[in-house]
Amino acid sequence: MGGATVLRLAERALADPWLTEGTDATWNLLLCLDPDGLRRNERWLGGPYTLGHHYRNFFRPGFLEQPEWLPDGAAAAALPETRALLALQDELRPFLQYSLHGVDVGGGFVELTRDLPGLDRRVAGIAARLGVPRELGAYDALYWPGLGPAVYRIPPPHRGDLAAAITEAAVESTWFHPHRHGTLTAVVEAPMWGVAGVADGSPSTHPEAELRAVSRTLRQDTLLLRGLTDRIRPHLAAVPDAARLLAAVGDYLLVCPGLADAWDPDSKNDSAHPLPPMTTARLTALRLAGRRLALRTAGLLHQLVTGAGHDAAGALPELDRLIDARCADYRDVSGARWIPVPRQAEYQARVVLAAFELAVRRPPAPYRSGEPGWGPGTAVPMHRE
Repeated sequence: MGGATVLRLAERALADPWLTEGTDATWNLLLCLDPDGLRRNERWLGGPYTLGHHYRNFFRPGFLEQPEWLPDGAAAAALPETRALLALQDELRPFLQYSLHGVDVGGGFVELTRDLPGLDRRVAGIAARLGVPRELGAYDALYWPGLGPAVYRIPPPHRGDLAAAITEAAVESTWFHPHRHGTLTAVVEAPMWGVAGVADGSPSTHPEAELRAVSRTLRQDTLLLRGLTDRIRPHLAAVPDAARLLAAVGDYLLVCPGLADAWDPDSKNDSAHPLPPMTTARLTALRLAGRRLALRTAGLLHQLVTGAGHDAAGALPELDRLIDARCADYRDVSGARWIPVPRQAEYQARVVLAAFELAVRRPPAPYRSGEPGWGPGTAVPMHRE
Protein backbone atom coordinates (compact mmCIF):
# COMPACT_ATOMS: atom_id res chain seq x y z
CA MET A 1 0.00 0.00 0.00
CA GLY A 2 2.75 2.41 0.91
CA GLY A 3 4.46 1.99 -2.46
CA ALA A 4 1.27 2.75 -4.37
CA THR A 5 0.71 5.86 -2.25
CA VAL A 6 4.30 7.02 -2.69
CA LEU A 7 3.90 6.95 -6.49
CA ARG A 8 0.70 8.99 -6.18
CA LEU A 9 2.46 11.51 -3.92
CA ALA A 10 5.27 11.82 -6.44
CA GLU A 11 2.72 12.69 -9.13
CA ARG A 12 1.13 15.32 -6.88
CA ALA A 13 4.46 16.88 -5.92
CA LEU A 14 5.44 17.17 -9.60
CA ALA A 15 2.05 18.63 -10.56
CA ASP A 16 1.72 21.21 -7.74
CA PRO A 17 4.69 23.61 -7.43
CA TRP A 18 3.41 24.77 -4.03
CA LEU A 19 4.34 21.38 -2.55
CA THR A 20 8.00 21.95 -3.45
CA GLU A 21 9.15 25.43 -4.50
CA GLY A 22 6.19 27.11 -2.80
CA THR A 23 7.15 25.73 0.60
CA ASP A 24 10.88 25.25 0.05
CA ALA A 25 10.26 21.57 0.73
CA THR A 26 11.97 18.49 -0.65
CA TRP A 27 10.06 15.20 -0.77
CA ASN A 28 12.25 12.14 -0.14
CA LEU A 29 10.24 9.10 -1.22
CA LEU A 30 11.09 5.51 -0.29
CA LEU A 31 9.08 2.96 -2.26
CA CYS A 32 9.64 0.09 0.14
CA LEU A 33 11.39 -0.30 3.49
CA ASP A 34 11.13 -4.10 3.66
CA PRO A 35 11.77 -5.60 0.20
CA ASP A 36 12.17 -9.11 1.63
CA GLY A 37 8.77 -8.90 3.28
CA LEU A 38 7.21 -7.50 0.12
CA ARG A 39 8.57 -10.35 -1.96
CA ARG A 40 7.10 -12.91 0.43
CA ASN A 41 3.66 -11.35 -0.04
CA GLU A 42 3.75 -11.46 -3.83
CA ARG A 43 1.52 -14.53 -4.02
CA TRP A 44 -1.53 -12.57 -2.89
CA LEU A 45 -0.68 -9.07 -4.13
CA GLY A 46 -1.86 -9.84 -7.66
CA GLY A 47 -5.24 -11.08 -6.44
CA PRO A 48 -7.78 -12.43 -6.25
CA TYR A 49 -8.53 -10.07 -3.38
CA THR A 50 -10.37 -12.45 -1.11
CA LEU A 51 -9.77 -12.81 2.61
CA GLY A 52 -8.89 -16.51 2.32
CA HIS A 53 -6.34 -15.95 -0.45
CA HIS A 54 -4.82 -13.05 1.47
CA TYR A 55 -4.31 -14.89 4.75
CA ARG A 56 -3.08 -18.13 3.18
CA ASN A 57 -0.30 -16.14 1.51
CA PHE A 58 0.25 -13.37 4.04
CA PHE A 59 3.68 -12.72 5.55
CA ARG A 60 4.81 -10.34 8.25
CA PRO A 61 8.25 -10.88 9.76
CA GLY A 62 8.77 -11.62 13.40
CA PHE A 63 8.99 -8.58 15.66
CA LEU A 64 12.80 -8.57 15.77
CA GLU A 65 12.96 -8.53 11.95
CA GLN A 66 10.58 -5.61 11.38
CA PRO A 67 12.71 -2.71 10.09
CA GLU A 68 10.96 0.08 12.03
CA TRP A 69 11.54 -1.37 15.51
CA LEU A 70 14.66 -0.73 17.63
CA PRO A 71 14.11 -2.95 20.70
CA ASP A 72 17.81 -2.73 21.60
CA GLY A 73 18.29 0.89 20.54
CA ALA A 74 19.55 2.51 17.35
CA ALA A 75 23.19 1.60 17.98
CA ALA A 76 22.31 -2.10 18.00
CA ALA A 77 20.13 -2.05 14.87
CA ALA A 78 20.86 -5.29 13.00
CA LEU A 79 18.89 -5.04 9.76
CA PRO A 80 20.60 -3.21 6.89
CA GLU A 81 17.25 -1.62 5.96
CA THR A 82 16.97 -0.18 9.46
CA ARG A 83 20.52 1.15 9.46
CA ALA A 84 19.95 2.77 6.06
CA LEU A 85 16.79 4.51 7.27
CA LEU A 86 18.43 5.70 10.49
CA ALA A 87 21.35 7.15 8.53
CA LEU A 88 18.94 8.89 6.16
CA GLN A 89 16.98 10.40 9.04
CA ASP A 90 20.14 11.77 10.64
CA GLU A 91 21.35 13.15 7.30
CA LEU A 92 18.09 14.81 6.21
CA ARG A 93 16.68 15.80 9.62
CA PRO A 94 13.14 16.08 8.18
CA PHE A 95 10.52 18.32 9.76
CA LEU A 96 7.90 15.72 8.82
CA GLN A 97 8.13 11.95 8.31
CA TYR A 98 5.43 9.58 7.07
CA SER A 99 5.28 5.86 7.66
CA LEU A 100 2.67 4.36 5.33
CA HIS A 101 0.88 1.22 6.49
CA GLY A 102 -1.95 -0.97 5.25
CA VAL A 103 -4.53 -2.32 7.72
CA ASP A 104 -5.86 -5.68 6.58
CA VAL A 105 -9.37 -5.36 8.07
CA GLY A 106 -10.82 -2.36 9.88
CA GLY A 107 -10.57 1.37 9.22
CA GLY A 108 -8.24 4.28 8.62
CA PHE A 109 -6.43 6.11 11.41
CA VAL A 110 -3.30 8.14 12.07
CA GLU A 111 -0.69 7.89 14.83
CA LEU A 112 1.48 10.95 15.61
CA THR A 113 4.55 11.48 17.76
CA ARG A 114 3.10 14.88 18.74
CA ASP A 115 -0.10 16.78 18.11
CA LEU A 116 -0.97 18.31 14.74
CA PRO A 117 -4.10 20.37 15.44
CA GLY A 118 -6.81 20.08 12.84
CA LEU A 119 -5.70 16.75 11.38
CA ASP A 120 -8.65 14.86 12.86
CA ARG A 121 -11.10 17.15 11.03
CA ARG A 122 -9.21 16.76 7.77
CA VAL A 123 -9.16 12.95 8.14
CA ALA A 124 -12.90 12.99 8.82
CA GLY A 125 -13.58 14.88 5.61
CA ILE A 126 -11.31 12.70 3.50
CA ALA A 127 -12.77 9.49 4.90
CA ALA A 128 -16.33 10.69 4.30
CA ARG A 129 -15.64 11.67 0.70
CA LEU A 130 -14.00 8.36 -0.12
CA GLY A 131 -16.28 6.11 1.91
CA VAL A 132 -13.46 4.81 4.13
CA PRO A 133 -14.44 4.07 7.76
CA ARG A 134 -12.43 5.85 10.45
CA GLU A 135 -11.16 3.60 13.23
CA LEU A 136 -12.35 5.34 16.40
CA GLY A 137 -11.02 2.70 18.81
CA ALA A 138 -7.97 1.26 17.09
CA TYR A 139 -6.53 -1.87 18.71
CA ASP A 140 -2.98 -0.59 18.08
CA ALA A 141 -3.75 2.54 20.10
CA LEU A 142 -6.09 1.02 22.70
CA TYR A 143 -4.15 2.54 25.62
CA TRP A 144 -2.78 5.61 23.84
CA PRO A 145 -3.99 9.21 24.25
CA GLY A 146 -6.42 10.41 21.60
CA LEU A 147 -5.72 13.62 19.68
CA GLY A 148 -9.15 13.62 18.05
CA PRO A 149 -11.33 10.98 16.39
CA ALA A 150 -9.13 8.39 14.61
CA VAL A 151 -5.92 10.30 15.50
CA TYR A 152 -3.71 8.99 18.31
CA ARG A 153 -0.47 10.05 20.01
CA ILE A 154 2.29 7.44 20.06
CA PRO A 155 3.71 7.25 23.61
CA PRO A 156 7.43 7.83 24.15
CA PRO A 157 9.50 4.63 24.07
CA HIS A 158 10.12 2.68 27.25
CA ARG A 159 11.81 -0.56 28.21
CA GLY A 160 9.73 -3.71 28.62
CA ASP A 161 9.72 -7.41 27.91
CA LEU A 162 9.19 -8.73 24.38
CA ALA A 163 5.47 -9.42 24.82
CA ALA A 164 4.87 -5.84 26.02
CA ALA A 165 6.98 -4.46 23.19
CA ILE A 166 4.97 -6.34 20.56
CA THR A 167 1.55 -5.45 21.94
CA GLU A 168 2.20 -1.89 23.13
CA ALA A 169 4.48 -0.74 20.27
CA ALA A 170 6.22 1.67 22.63
CA VAL A 171 9.83 0.55 22.32
CA GLU A 172 12.41 2.65 20.51
CA SER A 173 11.62 2.93 16.82
CA THR A 174 12.46 4.73 13.61
CA TRP A 175 9.30 6.75 14.30
CA PHE A 176 10.89 8.39 17.35
CA HIS A 177 14.55 8.29 16.32
CA PRO A 178 14.43 11.63 14.42
CA HIS A 179 12.48 13.30 17.24
CA ARG A 180 15.79 14.83 18.36
CA HIS A 181 15.86 16.76 15.10
CA GLY A 182 12.38 18.18 15.68
CA THR A 183 10.75 15.68 13.35
CA LEU A 184 7.03 14.96 13.58
CA THR A 185 6.25 11.39 12.52
CA ALA A 186 2.83 10.46 11.17
CA VAL A 187 1.97 6.76 10.81
CA VAL A 188 -0.87 6.67 8.28
CA GLU A 189 -2.97 3.51 8.24
CA ALA A 190 -5.26 2.70 5.29
CA PRO A 191 -7.64 -0.29 5.36
CA MET A 192 -7.84 -2.98 2.67
CA TRP A 193 -11.17 -4.37 3.89
CA GLY A 194 -13.37 -1.77 5.58
CA VAL A 195 -15.65 -2.52 8.55
CA ALA A 196 -18.33 0.03 9.37
CA GLY A 197 -18.44 -0.93 13.08
CA VAL A 198 -14.99 0.56 13.78
CA ALA A 199 -16.49 4.01 13.08
CA ASP A 200 -19.31 3.65 15.63
CA GLY A 201 -18.34 5.59 18.74
CA SER A 202 -21.56 4.92 20.64
CA PRO A 203 -21.33 3.18 24.04
CA SER A 204 -21.72 -0.59 23.91
CA THR A 205 -24.83 -2.01 25.58
CA HIS A 206 -23.31 -5.39 26.58
CA PRO A 207 -19.53 -4.95 26.63
CA GLU A 208 -18.69 -7.66 29.17
CA ALA A 209 -20.47 -10.42 27.25
CA GLU A 210 -18.71 -9.40 24.05
CA LEU A 211 -15.32 -9.22 25.77
CA ARG A 212 -15.83 -12.69 27.25
CA ALA A 213 -16.67 -14.05 23.81
CA VAL A 214 -13.65 -12.42 22.16
CA SER A 215 -11.31 -13.69 24.89
CA ARG A 216 -12.78 -17.20 24.82
CA THR A 217 -12.43 -17.46 21.04
CA LEU A 218 -8.84 -16.21 21.15
CA ARG A 219 -7.93 -18.76 23.83
CA GLN A 220 -9.51 -21.61 21.86
CA ASP A 221 -7.76 -20.58 18.66
CA THR A 222 -4.43 -20.22 20.46
CA LEU A 223 -4.71 -23.67 22.00
CA LEU A 224 -5.47 -25.20 18.60
CA LEU A 225 -2.68 -23.30 16.84
CA ARG A 226 -0.10 -24.15 19.49
CA GLY A 227 -0.90 -27.84 19.13
CA LEU A 228 -0.73 -27.63 15.32
CA THR A 229 2.62 -25.83 15.54
CA ASP A 230 4.06 -28.60 17.70
CA ARG A 231 2.83 -31.21 15.20
CA ILE A 232 4.14 -29.36 12.16
CA ARG A 233 7.55 -28.34 13.49
CA PRO A 234 9.31 -31.76 13.14
CA HIS A 235 8.45 -31.88 9.41
CA LEU A 236 10.02 -28.57 8.33
CA ALA A 237 13.67 -29.47 7.85
CA ALA A 238 13.49 -29.02 4.08
CA VAL A 239 11.29 -25.91 4.04
CA PRO A 240 13.23 -22.81 2.95
CA ASP A 241 13.31 -20.10 5.63
CA ALA A 242 11.09 -22.11 7.95
CA ALA A 243 12.79 -20.42 10.91
CA ARG A 244 11.63 -16.97 9.76
CA LEU A 245 8.01 -18.04 9.46
CA LEU A 246 8.18 -19.86 12.79
CA ALA A 247 9.58 -16.71 14.43
CA ALA A 248 6.46 -14.82 13.39
CA VAL A 249 4.25 -17.70 14.57
CA GLY A 250 6.09 -17.64 17.89
CA ASP A 251 5.41 -13.92 18.34
CA TYR A 252 1.67 -14.39 17.87
CA LEU A 253 1.51 -17.39 20.19
CA LEU A 254 3.54 -15.45 22.77
CA VAL A 255 1.14 -12.50 23.01
CA CYS A 256 -2.24 -14.20 22.54
CA PRO A 257 -2.71 -15.56 26.10
CA GLY A 258 -1.85 -12.22 27.68
CA LEU A 259 -4.20 -10.35 25.38
CA ALA A 260 -7.04 -12.79 26.08
CA ASP A 261 -6.53 -12.20 29.81
CA ALA A 262 -6.29 -8.42 29.39
CA TRP A 263 -9.61 -8.33 27.51
CA ASP A 264 -11.49 -10.79 29.75
CA PRO A 265 -13.57 -9.03 32.44
CA ASP A 266 -13.41 -12.19 34.58
CA SER A 267 -9.63 -12.50 34.43
CA LYS A 268 -7.66 -12.03 37.63
CA ASN A 269 -4.62 -10.63 35.82
CA ASP A 270 -3.04 -7.49 37.31
CA SER A 271 -2.68 -5.55 34.09
CA ALA A 272 -1.00 -2.15 34.28
CA HIS A 273 -3.42 -1.05 31.57
CA PRO A 274 -7.11 -1.30 32.50
CA LEU A 275 -9.35 -1.31 29.46
CA PRO A 276 -10.81 2.07 28.46
CA PRO A 277 -14.61 2.46 28.33
CA MET A 278 -15.94 0.06 25.73
CA THR A 279 -17.57 1.71 22.74
CA THR A 280 -18.93 -0.23 19.77
CA ALA A 281 -15.83 0.87 17.83
CA ARG A 282 -13.41 -0.47 20.47
CA LEU A 283 -15.26 -3.77 20.81
CA THR A 284 -15.30 -4.17 17.04
CA ALA A 285 -11.56 -3.46 16.91
CA LEU A 286 -10.85 -6.07 19.60
CA ARG A 287 -12.99 -8.65 17.83
CA LEU A 288 -11.12 -7.96 14.58
CA ALA A 289 -7.76 -8.10 16.38
CA GLY A 290 -8.48 -11.47 17.99
CA ARG A 291 -9.49 -12.98 14.66
CA ARG A 292 -6.48 -11.33 12.97
CA LEU A 293 -4.02 -12.97 15.36
CA ALA A 294 -5.50 -16.40 14.67
CA LEU A 295 -5.71 -15.86 10.91
CA ARG A 296 -2.15 -14.64 10.54
CA THR A 297 -0.82 -17.53 12.61
CA ALA A 298 -2.88 -20.10 10.75
CA GLY A 299 -1.85 -18.59 7.41
CA LEU A 300 1.84 -18.81 8.24
CA LEU A 301 1.44 -22.43 9.39
CA HIS A 302 -0.48 -23.17 6.17
CA GLN A 303 2.49 -21.86 4.16
CA LEU A 304 4.91 -23.98 6.18
CA VAL A 305 2.89 -27.15 5.54
CA THR A 306 2.44 -26.49 1.81
CA GLY A 307 6.13 -25.56 1.58
CA ALA A 308 7.02 -28.97 2.93
CA GLY A 309 5.35 -30.52 -0.13
CA HIS A 310 3.21 -32.94 1.87
CA ASP A 311 0.96 -32.76 4.90
CA ALA A 312 2.87 -35.21 7.05
CA ALA A 313 1.35 -33.76 10.21
CA GLY A 314 -2.22 -33.94 8.86
CA ALA A 315 -2.68 -30.27 9.79
CA LEU A 316 -4.04 -28.77 6.57
CA PRO A 317 -7.73 -29.68 7.07
CA GLU A 318 -7.74 -28.09 10.54
CA LEU A 319 -5.92 -25.00 9.30
CA ASP A 320 -8.31 -24.62 6.38
CA ARG A 321 -11.33 -24.93 8.66
CA LEU A 322 -9.98 -22.27 11.01
CA ILE A 323 -9.07 -19.87 8.19
CA ASP A 324 -12.43 -20.34 6.47
CA ALA A 325 -14.35 -19.84 9.72
CA ARG A 326 -12.53 -16.67 10.75
CA CYS A 327 -12.72 -15.19 7.23
CA ALA A 328 -16.46 -15.91 7.19
CA ASP A 329 -16.72 -14.10 10.53
CA TYR A 330 -15.00 -11.05 9.02
CA ARG A 331 -17.21 -11.14 5.95
CA ASP A 332 -20.61 -12.18 7.29
CA VAL A 333 -20.60 -10.96 10.91
CA SER A 334 -18.30 -7.92 10.83
CA GLY A 335 -19.31 -6.93 7.30
CA ALA A 336 -15.78 -6.56 5.91
CA ARG A 337 -15.85 -5.19 2.36
CA TRP A 338 -12.93 -4.85 -0.05
CA ILE A 339 -11.75 -1.29 -0.77
CA PRO A 340 -10.25 -1.04 -4.29
CA VAL A 341 -6.53 -0.28 -4.34
CA PRO A 342 -6.85 3.12 -6.11
CA ARG A 343 -9.18 4.27 -3.37
CA GLN A 344 -6.84 3.03 -0.65
CA ALA A 345 -3.97 4.97 -2.24
CA GLU A 346 -6.12 8.08 -2.75
CA TYR A 347 -7.21 8.03 0.89
CA GLN A 348 -3.67 7.61 2.17
CA ALA A 349 -2.22 10.27 -0.16
CA ARG A 350 -4.87 12.81 0.84
CA VAL A 351 -4.17 12.24 4.54
CA VAL A 352 -0.43 12.71 3.91
CA LEU A 353 -1.03 15.94 2.00
CA ALA A 354 -3.42 17.20 4.67
CA ALA A 355 -0.78 16.65 7.36
CA PHE A 356 1.81 18.40 5.20
CA GLU A 357 -0.48 21.38 4.64
CA LEU A 358 -1.19 21.66 8.37
CA ALA A 359 2.51 21.40 9.20
CA VAL A 360 3.33 24.31 6.88
CA ARG A 361 -0.01 26.05 7.55
CA ARG A 362 -1.50 26.12 4.06
CA PRO A 363 -5.27 26.77 3.83
CA PRO A 364 -7.04 23.58 2.68
CA ALA A 365 -7.89 23.47 -1.01
CA PRO A 366 -10.03 21.04 -3.02
CA TYR A 367 -8.19 17.98 -4.30
CA ARG A 368 -8.38 17.15 -7.96
CA SER A 369 -7.48 13.51 -8.17
CA GLY A 370 -8.31 13.18 -11.86
CA GLU A 371 -10.64 10.29 -11.08
CA PRO A 372 -14.38 10.78 -11.72
CA GLY A 373 -16.69 10.92 -8.72
CA TRP A 374 -13.95 11.77 -6.22
CA GLY A 375 -14.55 15.49 -5.98
CA PRO A 376 -14.40 17.27 -2.62
CA GLY A 377 -18.14 16.95 -2.01
CA THR A 378 -18.75 13.46 -3.35
CA ALA A 379 -19.20 10.42 -1.15
CA VAL A 380 -18.54 7.03 -2.72
CA PRO A 381 -20.17 4.29 -0.62
CA MET A 382 -18.06 1.13 -0.56
CA HIS A 383 -20.99 -1.16 -1.32
CA ARG A 384 -21.57 0.56 -4.69
CA GLU A 385 -18.03 0.10 -5.99
